[in-house]
Amino acid sequence: MADREVDHLLIGGGVASAYCASELRRRGAEGSILLAGREPEPPYDRPPLSKEYLRGAASREDGFVHPRGWYEENEVELLTGTSVVSLDPGERTAKLQGGEQVRFGTALLATGAMVNILRVDGAQLDGIHYLRAFGNADSIRDDTADAEHVVCVGGGYIGAEVAASMIEMGRRCTIVEIEPVILSRVFGAEVGAGFQRLLRDRGVEFASGETVAAFEGDERVGTVLTESGLAIDCDAVVVGAGVRPDTMLAGRAGIEVDDGILCDAALRSSAPGIFAAGDCCSYESELHGRRVRFEHWDVALHQGRHAARGMLGEPAPYRVVPYFFSDLSDWASVEYLGGAAEWDEVLWRGDRDAGSYSAWYLASDRLVAALSVGRSEDLLPARRLIESGEPVGDRRAAIADPDAALDPLV
Repeated sequence: MADREVDHLLIGGGVASAYCASELRRRGAEGSILLAGREPEPPYDRPPLSKEYLRGAASREDGFVHPRGWYEENEVELLTGTSVVSLDPGERTAKLQGGEQVRFGTALLATGAMVNILRVDGAQLDGIHYLRAFGNADSIRDDTADAEHVVCVGGGYIGAEVAASMIEMGRRCTIVEIEPVILSRVFGAEVGAGFQRLLRDRGVEFASGETVAAFEGDERVGTVLTESGLAIDCDAVVVGAGVRPDTMLAGRAGIEVDDGILCDAALRSSAPGIFAAGDCCSYESELHGRRVRFEHWDVALHQGRHAARGMLGEPAPYRVVPYFFSDLSDWASVEYLGGAAEWDEVLWRGDRDAGSYSAWYLASDRLVAALSVGRSEDLLPARRLIESGEPVGDRRAAIADPDAALDPLV
């Protein structure tokens, strides 16, 4: 027997649940909403964790999706520090941490992702950090206050952003990256090399093409050892080895999972009435022509809103072009559309030497992604061209000419 009933249960205390709740209310939903998340804070944006918040330039409240009072004002019951420990899709019930049983009408699974932990000798030493939550950023800031040299393991978004912040905070910093060039798996080697030059010019050091073999130290990390035999002395380590979708709750409930919670184009899981959104959602994308999963707050935001419409009986294919951004301190503002897995041609627009350009990624003559560094105005026409799916054809000349108008592209 359930202890109580709610109309809409939102599982996960992140961006997707917060925007799902606001969209439900915006669209006139009058039923009860319960949002349960395991973190102690209300839902918040994670991008500042490696940037403004880490550097002490922003407060926790600055990152909240909604002010604390919004939930009560909009009759959304917010349970922080509360996990959903089990789910019965057939009975439409969920068991909360503490034992309370809740029956629901519809549900959103927005359980997010978990950081990948390095399984090497010395991984348990003090001074080795991972970044996913406010508490992690607090620990990194406090632990590196007197550090001279910090090593960032991984040359993705987290590694590059934390390295930039460390330089801004007066630390020496080295990125250890398995690839020859940072960010190359997402943007390609040429774009990645540009970001690597930018960081190097600002003082970041690199150990490229290196894999961490072990950490050494008595009780605290003092050296990072690589497979090639390189030994890098340091005072602290921040690991950015990627994340994996948190599918444990869904999997135990018999909901189909693989690399994420498997959903159709409308973000519906295999269990009727249960949707998924955010880092844990793997959906059939009409735009990409394949199953995709993305890890970024903007995707979680839009998917949370879209799931709300489905929960109100208005399911439709999710067709929002994925958008990502990354600030490398105030040195470069990076914006990216599309989430392309592969491409066969790149068109350049602007001045790469001056750090103001856009890169247009094509596959079989169709635009599949676009990157902007200091040229945000290029992204709207790029988004429209991605959405249209039309061949680029003779539009190449206009794209490559930084003075040509892009509005007529589509």
